[in-house]
Amino acid sequence: MNPKPPFPAPQRFPKDFVWGVATSAFQIEGAATADGKGPSIWDRFCQQPGAIADASNGDVACDHYHRWPADLDLIQNLGVDAYRFSISWPRVQASGHGAFNAAGLDFYERIVDGLLERGIRPYLTLNHWDLPQALQDEGGWANRSTVQRFVDYACAIDRRLGRRVAAITTHNEPWVMAVLGHETGLFAPGQKSRATAMQAAHHLLLSHGLALQALRAQGCSSRLGIVLNLSPIRAATDSPADQAQARLEDGRAVRWYMDPLFKGQYPEDVWQHLGADAPQVQAGDLAAISTPMDFLGVNYYTRSVVSADGSWDVKNSGKALTDMGWEVYPEGLTELLVRLHRDWPLPALYVKENGAAFKDEFVPGSAGQPGRVHDVARTDYIARHISAVADALAQGVPMAGYMVWSLLDNFEWASGYEKRFGIVHVDYATQQRTLKDSALWYRDFLQVQKSARQPALSTVAV
Repeated sequence: MNPKPPFPAPQRFPKDFVWGVATSAFQIEGAATADGKGPSIWDRFCQQPGAIADASNGDVACDHYHRWPADLDLIQNLGVDAYRFSISWPRVQASGHGAFNAAGLDFYERIVDGLLERGIRPYLTLNHWDLPQALQDEGGWANRSTVQRFVDYACAIDRRLGRRVAAITTHNEPWVMAVLGHETGLFAPGQKSRATAMQAAHHLLLSHGLALQALRAQGCSSRLGIVLNLSPIRAATDSPADQAQARLEDGRAVRWYMDPLFKGQYPEDVWQHLGADAPQVQAGDLAAISTPMDFLGVNYYTRSVVSADGSWDVKNSGKALTDMGWEVYPEGLTELLVRLHRDWPLPALYVKENGAAFKDEFVPGSAGQPGRVHDVARTDYIARHISAVADALAQGVPMAGYMVWSLLDNFEWASGYEKRFGIVHVDYATQQRTLKDSALWYRDFLQVQKSARQPALSTVAV
């Protein structure tokens, strides 16, 4: 067996640096119709033939809705500071407006209380893609009325849970919801219109800014921010065509979100490129979008290399690839974080998702011993990316935390259950959980980190 990756030195991280793991509601909860939950766009999308690679759905997933106490025990066993999870909007408000569902709110209250009882800080995400289908039937994120529905929902969650959660994220990866959901049709709701996608992106950003304003107006005590999926985007060659294509893709994937959030404007080159597909923006929208936030979350998995003619093949990169076909490129995380710090006036910065899918082999235990998953590649991936965060810190980037994606193997969206990102293995037939070697490495690493904290954390830092 390959040796374990070395631990990055504890002194490379601030003593109040937040270490965590992350999940999302639709991917783990199951209980698709339990206790008054309404359908989400992902429930509907899973019913479309060919939409999900293995024709599966999220009806049961990891059955976290019924197994949450044991799952929180797993999190506690890892020794993390924080757990990032999301609220299923249709579980707490089936139609996306009107009355809230008491049973759904009670479930998340139990999650928050259970985390606090175990000494774990709750990091709550309001929207991790599972919009109520009833709102989609009215136009979804392309309909401006959804903006106010989201603000009302955010305020209701804060009134119930806000005093006990360390941080609230408005949206997870608006690019994914807008582009994969409305332009390519690969994700829910499965539409294929660039104009619709760009309008959805604008409304997602607008709802973020207006939600921050409304939450603060009602006295929200949680730290507030948004989470973006970002990557360094590089041209495949030095040719002018490839360089221009890389600039445009950087504009669509990075600057289209960072510029309005932190500069109050959309990038002019992308706006001109969109032409008639550019979104309708009303007076005051950009001022609302650029409402100051307390943190920015970054989800990073790999870099992006583009060519004007589409000829770039990642298989020829010479880098190791994950089961998703993505390059293992930890230096890209340092590059990205340094660039963000250089180009925009950032608040505290977190890596809110980082991890990899690999083909894991579960080795059954014997003589009463638990089974094992020797996921050397994932362990190495996590270790190298943590070191990449340390390299960004050394270059002056205001890094505040790092969270592994994901706690559990789960429903990986359009890939179904074929791709496993978890540091905890899930046997979907029995729902048995098994800590993989990557989880054991992370646990041991965090023990080293905590032993180096002098004095121990005395306040909830976010």
